[in-house]
Amino acid sequence: MHRFPRYKQREIYITGESYAGHYVPQLAREILAYNSKSKHQLNLKGIMVGNAVTDNYYDNLGTVMYWWSHAMISDKTYHQLINTCDFHRQKNSEECESLYSYAMDREFGNIDQYNIYAPPCNSSDGTTGSPTHRTMRLPHLPHQVFKKFSGYDPCTEKYAEKYYNRPDVQKALHANTTKIPYKWTACSDILNRNWNDTEASVLPIYRQLMAARLRIWVFSGDVDSVVPVTATRYALGQLKLQVKIPWYPWYVKKQVGGWTEAYEGLTFATVRGAGHEVPLFKPKAALELFKSFLRGQPLPKS
Repeated sequence: MHRFPRYKQREIYITGESYAGHYVPQLAREILAYNSKSKHQLNLKGIMVGNAVTDNYYDNLGTVMYWWSHAMISDKTYHQLINTCDFHRQKNSEECESLYSYAMDREFGNIDQYNIYAPPCNSSDGTTGSPTHRTMRLPHLPHQVFKKFSGYDPCTEKYAEKYYNRPDVQKALHANTTKIPYKWTACSDILNRNWNDTEASVLPIYRQLMAARLRIWVFSGDVDSVVPVTATRYALGQLKLQVKIPWYPWYVKKQVGGWTEAYEGLTFATVRGAGHEVPLFKPKAALELFKSFLRGQPLPKS
């Protein structure tokens, strides 16, 4: 801001999806703390997060509920998960982990977990990542099928993996310079197993941000099974906010784009038919959502 003073009074909005459910509100909290001590405050106005990791317990509970309610797992597996797993914990017991593995390997089938109704990637050498971030070995499907699905290409992550593992790309990025080269992956099992300092819940941060009167929007693509809409609704329900504008369908070009409800201090919206990264699946609806957020106006009712 010292180098570019013309931007000092610009409004600042922070948005993101998935694990941004943690780092976006955390960054907003740090800006508020900075503003409380500085004469040159940052003009932070609001945040928006989508399919957002929010609270360990309610995220895990809501995810298992989503799997069961969308017929992805059996009644037996659902009850075993509910009765065996301690959803409060970042790392669970071996018995719980084996139940998760059984559900994904034996009951899900060959689906794209980021959009359970999208055609999966036509990969002949499916890669594996963490249990909720992997590309499975799949039957052949014509590439034309992918293009017909709202422009979504389910092999996007696969392309990125191939690109970032090219020696010339890594050389240009000054990456992978250790004595023992490693393979780049979208999600790291080593990191997932050893990361111990992530916050269990960002709900207390939401309360701080609402007290500061920041604009807060939370949205969910409703066909994502990784951080599903049920998880977000369970988590937000713990804030016990007063309803300001009751639940209603919102529209994009006379089609239902999703559903929304505005509370005192926070707006929640779903995006119909969108997966884990909403703009990737529903760009028109995502644009309408983004414009309404910036304007601070309710989503259109028609």
